Amino acid sequence: MPGIKTPRLLIESLTLADADFILSMLNDPDFVANVADRGIRSLEQARQYIADGPLRSYRELGFGMYILRKRSTRESIGVCGLFKRAELKDVDIGYGLLPAARGQGLALEAAQGVYDYATSELGLTRLVAIVAPTNAPSIKLLEKLGLRYESEIQLASSDKPVLLYAWQA
Repeated sequence: MPGIKTPRLLIESLTLADADFILSMLNDPDFVANVADRGIRSLEQARQYIADGPLRSYRELGFGMYILRKRSTRESIGVCGLFKRAELKDVDIGYGLLPAARGQGLALEAAQGVYDYATSELGLTRLVAIVAPTNAPSIKLLEKLGLRYESEIQLASSDKPVLLYAWQA
């Protein structure tokens, strides 16, 4: 995937060198509460997570989870990407930011960049997102992005229902 540039962000493929950041991101309390606890507790586990997840997805699907960096400093601030889950028929978009980067419109900026890439470069005509019913900021972001509520679903990998939002060309 070519790097995506937005006014304030660089959206880039993850590498094994990003393990420190991924360890922090996946253990952020809000990420754990709103996305999932991936059980990643060490740098070695973070490297393995990157190898088995994003790097494999890039090879096999041509897309995956990307790292978000501030253009001005190259500081890593979050993740955003496209996922193909066995439990969902369509590709879904997901995102998460570290606490210091929240509340600045960066999640929407990142999601818009990835959404544009998905539709223009990958040719996707339908894109979905799953969100916890209690995650009002994420629901608002999805609606700003143009996704609309479709249904409440239960994923086999979770004991909590999630809301399914979708965009269709």
